[in-house]
Amino acid sequence: MTNDINATPAKPACCSAGRTSIPQLNPEGAAPPADASRKQTAESARSLDVSAWPVVPEGTYILGTDGNEGFPADAEGPARPVFIKAFRISPYAVTNADFAAFVDATGYVSEAERFGWSYVFHLLLPDPSKVTIAGSPPQTPWWLGVEGAYWRHPEGPGSSIEDRLNHPVIHVSWNDAAAYCQWAGVRLPTEIEWEAAARGGLDRKRYPWGDVLRPDGEHYCNIWQGVFPTKNHASDGYLGTAPVDAFRPNGYGLYNVSGNVWEWCADWFTANPALRGSAEQPQGPSQGAARVMKGGSYLCHQSYCNRYRVAARSSNTPDSSTGNTGFRVAADV
Repeated sequence: MTNDINATPAKPACCSAGRTSIPQLNPEGAAPPADASRKQTAESARSLDVSAWPVVPEGTYILGTDGNEGFPADAEGPARPVFIKAFRISPYAVTNADFAAFVDATGYVSEAERFGWSYVFHLLLPDPSKVTIAGSPPQTPWWLGVEGAYWRHPEGPGSSIEDRLNHPVIHVSWNDAAAYCQWAGVRLPTEIEWEAAARGGLDRKRYPWGDVLRPDGEHYCNIWQGVFPTKNHASDGYLGTAPVDAFRPNGYGLYNVSGNVWEWCADWFTANPALRGSAEQPQGPSQGAARVMKGGSYLCHQSYCNRYRVAARSSNTPDSSTGNTGFRVAADV
């Protein structure tokens, strides 16, 4: 596989790189040091007020797809009826301000901080010579392992979230998201819940608003505009992340469930439909190597990763973090 950024991307690869994609930085069996801040999350826990969050009603939803737009390895189909109990879900992804409140209350240290690096998309570095590049995955050379990149410094040392407090938090692993949920008294949505919520009450549509990506030429989401991965003319208004309340909400009042950032779900990922759970309140397999992500990101483009469709799915290891992955939270009714 070539290391040339101008080369045609490999279709099966996802636009979020896994932490083990740079072998020399992740020797087999290596793990970040134990961190006492994880134990502090329960001690300083608070409960978010979820009373104003949208309720996804109980009922049977047709989820998945019988179309052929996705990658076979993603196992998006078949379309199937699934019964779901009512639940609440946040209209927005968790923001930098939200995550900062969690960290300030608990002293939590994210996995990117403990590993010492995280993945940054190459075009988002204002001056690559001013950061240390720990490595780059051979199959996705547009991802750079930048030392010192984490949620508070998204492009590495010298970068800041001060003008992005209302943007989704990024560089958070699934484990980081789970720790936030424990503190906040909420949970990650299951994949099925996420998809039902993202559809916004529409039946078997490609996007949260219908089947046309840009109705009347208007942008409805933050995805790649241009030639991936070398030129993004950002006609939707954003080169990287957008505010969590950008663009129009779907029928349930959820913002940015297509594009902007990938969102972690509770489930382990499987490509075997038989292991994705029953037709009633499925929660996926009981174990696995990677967790489900939904929604696509600002890097998705039809020529490469068209996973901003509602039925699309992807995955990453629970300790991985990138500049285009965040999360949204849910709660029982």
